[in-house]
Amino acid sequence: MRHFIYTFLACIFILSCNTSKKTKEAEIKDERALVEKQNDTIRIANDELEYEIIIIEPGFNFWLASNARQRGHYGQSFMENRNWIYVIEWNQRVLQPQRFSPRLYELQINYEPNIDYGYEVNYLLYHYFIYFQLKYNQRLGPFVPRI
Repeated sequence: MRHFIYTFLACIFILSCNTSKKTKEAEIKDERALVEKQNDTIRIANDELEYEIIIIEPGFNFWLASNARQRGHYGQSFMENRNWIYVIEWNQRVLQPQRFSPRLYELQINYEPNIDYGYEVNYLLYHYFIYFQLKYNQRLGPFVPRI
């Protein structure tokens, strides 16, 4: 009987060690999720052109800082062309809530190809489209989303 009690106590001790390991892993995941959610709103505005883009997506800032190509990698005309294709498809999906989730496609994007929004706007919008496609497993155009 004594041998059984010692064995039982040893098992509890070993299990408690594993439990603390899992707790540490859970804490690390919680910290990572907190970092991803911080600064999850990006606002781009230009009073001259009277436009404003607000991107509210938890984790986008973290993804942008850790995965996106650096500024200058893509040219502005490349991103403008891709953004135009993505915006057309996005707006079509907004208008078809019975076919595409209205939770993903809530509002239309007013993006005109003949307006020069500047490099920064096109950079952030392009990378948001890439992030969106990768995160939600969507395809907004004929191109495979890649970083």
